[in-house]
Amino acid sequence: MTEAKNIIEHKVYNIIKVKKKYGFRVLLRFDDGTEEIRQFSGFATKKDANSEREKTIAQLVTKTFIVPKKQSVSNFLAEWLETDIKVRTTANTYYSYKNAIKNHILPILGKMYITDLTRVHIKNMYIAIAEKSHTMAQVVKNIMNISMQYAVNKGFVFDNPAKGVPLPKSVAQDLYHTRTIKESNTLNLEQIVILINASRGTGIYMQVLFAVLMGLRRGEINGLKYSDVDFVRQKLHVSRQLGRAANSEDTVVAPKTRTKQEIKLKTKSSNRILDIPDFVFEEILKSREQYERNRSRRSNLFQDLDYICCSSYGRPRSMQYHFESFKEILKKSGLPNIRWHDLRHSYATLLMKNDFNLKAISKILGHAKEIVTADIYVDNQEIIADGVSELSEYMNEVIPEKSVDFNEKENVFDYSYIDVTAAFDSLTT
Repeated sequence: MTEAKNIIEHKVYNIIKVKKKYGFRVLLRFDDGTEEIRQFSGFATKKDANSEREKTIAQLVTKTFIVPKKQSVSNFLAEWLETDIKVRTTANTYYSYKNAIKNHILPILGKMYITDLTRVHIKNMYIAIAEKSHTMAQVVKNIMNISMQYAVNKGFVFDNPAKGVPLPKSVAQDLYHTRTIKESNTLNLEQIVILINASRGTGIYMQVLFAVLMGLRRGEINGLKYSDVDFVRQKLHVSRQLGRAANSEDTVVAPKTRTKQEIKLKTKSSNRILDIPDFVFEEILKSREQYERNRSRRSNLFQDLDYICCSSYGRPRSMQYHFESFKEILKKSGLPNIRWHDLRHSYATLLMKNDFNLKAISKILGHAKEIVTADIYVDNQEIIADGVSELSEYMNEVIPEKSVDFNEKENVFDYSYIDVTAAFDSLTT
């Protein structure tokens, strides 16, 4: 990124009228002998303009005023993608952002300087994009908020011009991320038991348990290690995921490991500590015993990487490993042809249908905000309509009690489980 220049002298002019609004100019002289006049305008009242002028004077006096060299939106976003997003997100996020920038942001703002961007420019861009796609408008808004805040943090602009800029009302009414879950896309108690039974003895058994009984994401499940389990307190620390890193194209990786790289979780909130249901905890203990047996039998070939969900040789699972087995189990068991992620939907919906605190559900699922949980998992009233009494029993036995506390400082979600082993034994025999 381009470094800011040092100011050695300045002059702040009085408030003037600029295109029927108010503004002021600042003369800046730099240590390289150059000078520049910067204009601050667009203020609705003279009072607002004067308030900004006084703030600018204070920044100049305290040497906190930022004057980056001219940099186009196009160059800035290209560098931001490579130096920030590519090193800390998944490949999916990186390429999604890259395509949105190329096809939607740059055609409108690409030739402008980031120091010249205003709320009006960004708002007009949102309107133009929303006319074609409400979803893309939301993606672009997210990109602008993150990238411009990055520019502020790095000293390339003083204020985030995207902060607080709303999308058109039509987009807001669309409820971004809203997903209406249909009954055919979730599992009820009977179907959950069938799935657990059918997956016993397969390579995806532990993956199924972590998904349907703890609501973990696919990448999170693959990234779990036995060292993440507190065997004394019966808790699980979700701290990583396996997947394809955004910078994997630039990294030399071993064959067949490109989608098995340890990468950061989706958000900071995804890093969480959860209580483990007794039933799942007992299965973890059994899987650990099998892990030790495999390590002893295959000492020369075994990869002791500590993954809970791994091959008999200790190798981590890829993102697509579960797919064929999962679809085969669904078909043979007569279960709905749902996606793997719908197991997480089922778990979340069960919690919401039983009046669990929205913030608590967000913390369990690892969402950044409780509104995200509400938006994603909004469901029809008829969902899981059958087996209401059985569902209540299932909730009482497997899902955490409603009296919950969330320790914000430690990001530990504490909730109590009743022993579910007997309940599941009675259901699965």
